Amino acid sequence: MHVFITGGTGLIGSAVVAELLGNGHTVLALARSDASAQAASVAGAEPIRGGLADLDVLRAGAAQADGVIHLAFANDFSSPEALANAVAEESAALATLGEALVGSGRPFVTCSGTPAVPGRASTEADSIPTEGPVGGRGRAVMGVLGLASRGVRSSAVRLPRTVHNEGTGGFAGVLTGIARQSGVSGYPGDGTQRWPAVHALDAAVLFRLALEQAEAGTSWHAVGDEGDQVRDIAAVIGRRLGLPVESVPVETYGPLGVIFAADQPSSSTHTRQALGWEPKHPSLLDDLENIQP
Repeated sequence: MHVFITGGTGLIGSAVVAELLGNGHTVLALARSDASAQAASVAGAEPIRGGLADLDVLRAGAAQADGVIHLAFANDFSSPEALANAVAEESAALATLGEALVGSGRPFVTCSGTPAVPGRASTEADSIPTEGPVGGRGRAVMGVLGLASRGVRSSAVRLPRTVHNEGTGGFAGVLTGIARQSGVSGYPGDGTQRWPAVHALDAAVLFRLALEQAEAGTSWHAVGDEGDQVRDIAAVIGRRLGLPVESVPVETYGPLGVIFAADQPSSSTHTRQALGWEPKHPSLLDDLENIQP
């Protein structure tokens, strides 16, 4: 397939591009800067200049493609307003891409997040939240899945709180960054809350499998590690950086604080059985050993 991808030069997207190219697909990658365009070209993809807000560019990209994978997000968590703007931008982009594919039967794979379910690991059958700080993302994803009734083979790959590669990425990466700045490897609450994780190279395989195989309107879990306790994650970060490890106020994490404090293990049993996906790369705790002081 000729695949149009947004976010193709990020931590996850670059792995997805390599996975697609390595399995016989060609890639058209949205590039919002000269640097991104250069990175896409070096990776073997054809760049198309524009950002998520450039809706005409998104329409043009989708029109040229046999399938679409969406990964881009502004990732601005500096304030509630900034986060709301990022969510609104993504929602408009997803609606635009979806409309461009209506009636085509082509695949449209979007990214989502694994939900939190009190008292147990969430599964692919659980609904994603449509309220709260990132509820708008959930509503946009539900809109994409709803395109199944309009002739789009839409699916969602739900990503865990940490998608990592070489010790960086995701919520664990945020903890590392704050630790470097503050001099303390902190965690919210008592640290017993569990976060799921996956290696970026394993997640990339699942995006390809969803593109190639997923039935319309389905959700899949890219979960390698069902849930590591956050204090264990902080302990590795602290040891690698030579910093003390201790509980810090939830407010340390701004608008994401309530999410950081939540227990949110997740299962990928159905995904593994149905799509034959099997994570093969290092676990989060092992990968964090790559953090450099």
